[in-house]
Amino acid sequence: MTQGIQRSTRRLILLLSGMPAALLIFALLYMFGSTYLEGKPATFWASLEWAAETLTTTGYGAYAPWYHPAMILLVILTQFVGMFFLVLVFPVYILPYIEERFEVRLPRTLPTMGGRVLFYGYGPAIDSLLEEFQQNSASFVILEEDAVLARNLRDRGFQVVFGKLDEEPTLLAGVTQARAIVANADDHANAICILMAREQQFEGPIYALANDPLYRAPMLQVGASAVYTPTHVLGAALAARASTRISPPAEGLHLLSAQVGLAEFRVRPDSPMAGQRLGELHLRERYGVTVVGQWRGGDFSLIMKASTTIEPGAILVVVGAHANLAQVEQWAAPIHRTGPIVVAGFGTVGSKVVQMLRDAHELTVVIDQQLVPGVDIVGNVLEHATLARANVRTASAVVLALSNDSEGVFATAVVRDYAPEVPLIVRVNRATNVARLYQSGADFALSVGQVAGQILAYHLLGDSAIAVEPRLKFMRVTTGTLVGVHPWRTQVRERTGAAVIAVEREQKVFVELDDGFRVRSGDILVICGAPDSLDQYLRELQAVPTRTPRA
Repeated sequence: MTQGIQRSTRRLILLLSGMPAALLIFALLYMFGSTYLEGKPATFWASLEWAAETLTTTGYGAYAPWYHPAMILLVILTQFVGMFFLVLVFPVYILPYIEERFEVRLPRTLPTMGGRVLFYGYGPAIDSLLEEFQQNSASFVILEEDAVLARNLRDRGFQVVFGKLDEEPTLLAGVTQARAIVANADDHANAICILMAREQQFEGPIYALANDPLYRAPMLQVGASAVYTPTHVLGAALAARASTRISPPAEGLHLLSAQVGLAEFRVRPDSPMAGQRLGELHLRERYGVTVVGQWRGGDFSLIMKASTTIEPGAILVVVGAHANLAQVEQWAAPIHRTGPIVVAGFGTVGSKVVQMLRDAHELTVVIDQQLVPGVDIVGNVLEHATLARANVRTASAVVLALSNDSEGVFATAVVRDYAPEVPLIVRVNRATNVARLYQSGADFALSVGQVAGQILAYHLLGDSAIAVEPRLKFMRVTTGTLVGVHPWRTQVRERTGAAVIAVEREQKVFVELDDGFRVRSGDILVICGAPDSLDQYLRELQAVPTRTPRA
């Protein structure tokens, strides 16, 4: 019968029965000692009153003093027992009892699951996805085993069920009607959830988020539909952003003439370009270069209009002749991609970043506070001495793969102050901290929640994955309807989003186009833009792609 009583209830019963028993025992001992040891007979009720006053530390006074050593020891012992009860009664008995009464308010059974998604375990990996679910009015339920976290989630407006699967297997009763299950606890708990869901005859998709890729196969074996490792995908995305060998800045660079190149420039806050409209700078007319886009706050935007403002701190992507690109340095600081890539943090994400970079034959310098195989410099990335030993100022990029978001935000500010020109790529746990990283100086920040959210949103909401790299592409095309006109005077860029970068004519490449330049029949135009803007260009200007270089 007592098996159904909660632990705090049993403690409260023991407390309520233990205190009267202690009161009675000390009252009888006092009555005996006062009568036979002190020679001052005391009635039972007087003795009971003394015991109550002593145990509750409310005081007495009428019975003092005592002379026999045994009586003195009895009084001292009774006082300490009273203090013991007073200290333990609240944290050990009363508070757990109140907490369990409060926890009863949390649902312990699944609601009707028709059309809903069940998330087993809350964490940073699904935080941004839950917000997207709410924005899309998609129904979901969170099964959480941590009582404090479950209450916090409920206070945020999420529908939560509280309980432990290994202790309450009936928690998954009714899950067969769910649209899908996402297992987001630790790897072992995920396996239990998958097994129990399949035992309940759940036939829908189960997506598991694993910490260790070694557990992918076992989870698939026990019934998962797909298993993903977001931390490793995050590491790959950070490595791709740091290395042009892994992910070139634009597709089709090989189609450009040797005379034409692509470069990145950082716009310093004190640069004459900062805060100016692109049309006011006349970069095409002065230097024969084309600004195709800019990185700002982790977002890459194609520049389509002359009214586009060049943001302070932005990284401009510029195309033009190499000699002309060099002239732009007086306006903005060039970003060099020749030094090593510095990676701070050699945990799960950092080690994956380093692995991918080294597989791409990139030179890396690894900083970590622990001396483990693969670490080059042992030290704190917050200290200038450590940054100097890693030659951060000459690095082609810095990747901060720290496990703590607070440390990551502060390290971002430290590195940006120490090396203001170096591209800074930062890992973050919670998507809510991404904005803080950009404010601290990060050029690119990505959270495990964004990565996992993109993966799961594709399966659960039908969203397409969000690209973490700019979808920039070069294409060689025929002249189309531009014959006889100046390619920069027809509002082509404003109409289609694609810009004419250069014109190939009789084995010559024209990058600087003066006012008298006109497109001739047989010319080949090199255009740049996003894939959809290139498609728009081909349709509007009736051009045809050609990848075969002219003889």
